[in-house]
Amino acid sequence: METGKLKKIFIVDDDAMLTEAMKDWLTREVPHHVSTFLTGEECLKHLYESPDVVVLDYYLNSVSKDAANGIEILGAIKKYDPAIHVIILSSQEHYGIAAKTIQKGAEHYVRKDENAFETIASLINEIN
Repeated sequence: METGKLKKIFIVDDDAMLTEAMKDWLTREVPHHVSTFLTGEECLKHLYESPDVVVLDYYLNSVSKDAANGIEILGAIKKYDPAIHVIILSSQEHYGIAAKTIQKGAEHYVRKDENAFETIASLINEIN
C-alpha cells in the first residue's frame, strides 16, 4: 500500500457500543475509512470493498448462537484475500488462543483492555 493512502478498516465485533467507540477512536487517531459489522457474516459480505485491515473479535456468537466465530471468519478472510491484514481483538489472555490466531493468519492479537484502541491504532499506522 502506498504511503499516505487512506486505509479501509473493518471492525467486526458483536458489541455495538464497543464497535462504535472504536470507530470514533480510530477515526480520530487514524484518519481512515472505518466500517463496522456486528457479525462475521456481515463482514464477509463486504470483502469486495477490499479492506486493508480487519479488526476482528475472537468471540462473535452473542448476537446469534449459529454465528461463525472469529477463527472461522479469520480463515474465510484469508481464503478470500491473504493480503488483508487481520488484528484479533479478545478479552482472552490465554497464550494458546493468541498462538492459534497467529497460526491461522492473524498478524496481531490484542487483548481488550484500557490500551486496546491505542494499540490497534498504532498497529494500523505501522501497516504499509
